[in-house]
Amino acid sequence: MRIHKFLPALFCIFCIGSSVNIVAQQYSSQKIIPIKEGEKWFGGAVNEAHLMPFKDGYTLNLFADTRGNQAVPLLLSTKGRFVWSEEPFQFSFKNNKLVIDYNQNALVVDSAGKNLKDAFSNASHQFFPSKNKLPDTLLFSQPQYNTWIELVYNQNQKDVLQYAHAIISHGFPAGVLMIDDNWANYYGNFNFRKDRFPDAAAMMDSLHAMGFKVMLWVCPFISPDTEIFRDLLAKKLLLLNKGKGADTTWDKAENPAIIQWWNGNSAVMDFTNPAAKKWYHTQLDNMVSTYHLDGFKFDAGDAEYYASNTVSFASATPNEHSRLWGELGLYYPLNEYRAMWKMGGEPLVQRLRDKQHNWEDILKLIPGLTIAGLLGYQFTCPDMIGGGEYGSFIGKKKLDEDLLVRSAQCAALMPMMQFSVAPWRVLDKEHFEAVKKAVVVRQKYSAYIVALAKEAAYTGEPIARSLEYQFPNQGFSDVQGQFMLGTKIMVAPMIVKGDRKFIHFPKGTWKSDEGKIIKGPSTLEQVVAINRLPVFELIKP
Repeated sequence: MRIHKFLPALFCIFCIGSSVNIVAQQYSSQKIIPIKEGEKWFGGAVNEAHLMPFKDGYTLNLFADTRGNQAVPLLLSTKGRFVWSEEPFQFSFKNNKLVIDYNQNALVVDSAGKNLKDAFSNASHQFFPSKNKLPDTLLFSQPQYNTWIELVYNQNQKDVLQYAHAIISHGFPAGVLMIDDNWANYYGNFNFRKDRFPDAAAMMDSLHAMGFKVMLWVCPFISPDTEIFRDLLAKKLLLLNKGKGADTTWDKAENPAIIQWWNGNSAVMDFTNPAAKKWYHTQLDNMVSTYHLDGFKFDAGDAEYYASNTVSFASATPNEHSRLWGELGLYYPLNEYRAMWKMGGEPLVQRLRDKQHNWEDILKLIPGLTIAGLLGYQFTCPDMIGGGEYGSFIGKKKLDEDLLVRSAQCAALMPMMQFSVAPWRVLDKEHFEAVKKAVVVRQKYSAYIVALAKEAAYTGEPIARSLEYQFPNQGFSDVQGQFMLGTKIMVAPMIVKGDRKFIHFPKGTWKSDEGKIIKGPSTLEQVVAINRLPVFELIKP
């Protein structure tokens, strides 16, 4: 683990009930928390949600490792306790104990609550209160469409327009359209490449006329050996390489840090420098005015890309660099992030990490979404329907049509749903109609979803909630195949191959999408046809 100018002495705050004790700690500290009988723990990294509640033997060091998705230095328990630190820490579950190793700042252990909902409420109000601001509501009210799986790195004006026209002609509603990577000549150049986009502004105007708002993929990387790179390096707006001197300071550093990421080797912006943030923001604003864009998909920015031998304008952990990338999205109501650190309560849209086109990954959607909410990321989208990891599509002559339908149904009543692979291209008539029916179900509840988003912006409460959160201490902590949408709608999508599902009903009277009345608490096996999304309304608690 790389150390960044840690303070020689720290403080650890332990909150028991309403009392607070401050205890001086040394350079590196460890806190051992005995786990209570029946207590289950969640938190840390969203991409680990399918492994929660945590089992004995689990360990994770959050320093420079957010698992390619959102993460927060927060752990929460079903007994109302939470652990928080302003900086990343390592945690492990060993022999019925939670062991926290930390090196910076204060560690807060709060025991004031009684259940998971209390733990979240107490933590969020203290450390990531909601700002009462929303992303653009079109992200919630209509499906989203991303060009990635259809075009991959061949983003171009002709095919983007063709994709948009196909959306409308096949009976899908217009919504937010995202143009993905490789629209520019190189990273750091904020102009559409003319060979692929001969008139990008006219393309935007056409998309707007069809009812779409348009977002564009961007990243914090800068291609080396370019004019823009040389200018940014001269102004010291890039992360710099320490070289062989471990104590090299920013004012003495001269060479750029070259970071290896999935598209090669690049320099990276140093957003601890206000001048770098201003420069980048200016480029985005120029694109909005020049090309009539509506917002941006902010990709990359993972903490792991800042963990090398670098020096920045202001001292910062790799995780803090990732968080600073997140601040740029606050300027644009249409935004989306995949990697994030400690930005709960903000009007930023998060997306679950790219999932493969397989049944194992569809199982991760519900736990991922509900854990994102527990960490303060209420405006979260599941991954692209059918999977967003394009490598898993390569070599497949035929996709799993059941999987694509069930993925669409799983996303239909989540805060957002996002298409990428074109259903009309890869599905037969039966499966295509089942996907369209899932969109119709979403439209039925869209006003309710928007209302929940507005409520979440004010209260901070999750839009999509685990059963354990909404019905605490009733034995639902391990249920991962269904979720609550607000307080009254339970969604139980089919997320395994087949048509039979065991559905858990908490105490109360429930009305199914088929009109049947079900008394809880109970667990029932139901047959779920390929065109059905099981939805249940709590009509009497």
